[in-house]
Amino acid sequence: MPARVYLCDEKDLDKLKALMEYDPYLDKSKTEEELAALKQDKAANVIFARQDYQIKDGISIGMEKDKCYLYLSANEDFLTLAEPKLLSAIESAKRADQETEKKIILMIEEEISNSESGIGSIFG
Repeated sequence: MPARVYLCDEKDLDKLKALMEYDPYLDKSKTEEELAALKQDKAANVIFARQDYQIKDGISIGMEKDKCYLYLSANEDFLTLAEPKLLSAIESAKRADQETEKKIILMIEEEISNSESGIGSIFG
């Protein structure tokens, strides 16, 4: 599955986490009418919480200390719709340059692989 990496200022971390964790279908304050309307709105159905993502602070991954990095893995259709939503919701957000993106994707994929290997050895 394709992955992208975005960065934003550390001051926007709470806002980024809130955006990534929010699922309107689990929001108890939504009425049935609002949920029905939501189903018809393609942009509103860009729900980050249902995708594979990780947020890393820059200092923990050897990058800029005042930045946080978002790894987002999803299908290409989702990523195409998600990018404008992310960039408009988080003022300091921008897509990482290719070199940074490759580095972080490799690091995250290695972490995932290592954790899967660890689980496999426990139950294997």
